[in-house]
Amino acid sequence: MRVRRPPVRSGRRLVPPGAKPPRARSTARVFWSGRSQAVRLPKEFRVAGSTVVIHREGRRIVLEEPRVVRDARGWPAGFWQNLGVLDSSFDVGDRTRAHERPNPFETSA
Repeated sequence: MRVRRPPVRSGRRLVPPGAKPPRARSTARVFWSGRSQAVRLPKEFRVAGSTVVIHREGRRIVLEEPRVVRDARGWPAGFWQNLGVLDSSFDVGDRTRAHERPNPFETSA
C-alpha cells in the first residue's frame, strides 16, 4: 500500500509529492520548429499559460510569465475600452465581494 504525502512548499510554489523542487540552474534542449528556434523546458520550469515575455539581460535570455495589469475593480486594464463605448449607467459590479452562490464543493458542518 502506497502512502500519499501532501505537497511541500518550495520557495513560493507548492511541489507535488514525488516531483523535484526547481533547481537554481538546469539545462534545456534547443531545437528548431519550422523556421523558429524553440526551447524544451524541464518539468520544474513549466509555466501556466501559453505565452511568456522574453528579454535579454546582458548575455542572458530571460523568460517570464506575463503580468496582467488590473484596474481598481479587478478587471484587466483596457478591457472596457476594447469592449467598446459603454453607457455611463452600465454597472460592472463589485468584484471585491464574495460570490452570491455557495461553493458546491464546500461541505457545511
